[in-house]
Amino acid sequence: MPTPNVDVAAILDSLASHEVDYVVIGGFAAELHDVALPPTQDIDITPAAVPENLARLAAALNELGARLRVPDEPTGFAIPGGVTVELLSTMQVLTLVTTAGPLDISMVPQGTEGYPDLRRAQVSIAHGDRVVPVAALEDVIRSKEAAGREKDLKVLPALQAHLDAMRRRES
Repeated sequence: MPTPNVDVAAILDSLASHEVDYVVIGGFAAELHDVALPPTQDIDITPAAVPENLARLAAALNELGARLRVPDEPTGFAIPGGVTVELLSTMQVLTLVTTAGPLDISMVPQGTEGYPDLRRAQVSIAHGDRVVPVAALEDVIRSKEAAGREKDLKVLPALQAHLDAMRRRES
């Protein structure tokens, strides 16, 4: 699971207590799918971008003490007025540091059409005593292929091998 500096339970509990509609994406999604990869350094989510949900997400992020994550500033940069619906509505990607660790928000991950697209094939995976909405492994792969970053391309063979093994077991 994620590095020790990420309190996954605290982040997931805050999202749940505020009834945020979201899907876990990225490296943490791969970890929840049990893909053998190095631990992720943060949690990435894609929220439903409707105003009511963004208000719930803003409340969760403020509860977690969210600050903008910037290089060479471990505690991040304070967001004047805190996280608001207006801020979330104008951002495509928001990299944050919270009291529970790093959390990234991606409204429309590369290779996807955002929450409605990811929601269609999402799976529910248990993490501790919580069930977490997680992007389908095919969608994690699709997004990492589209992003094309070196770190994403490096993990694609392991993701694809895991997906192939899952499909063999299902047939």
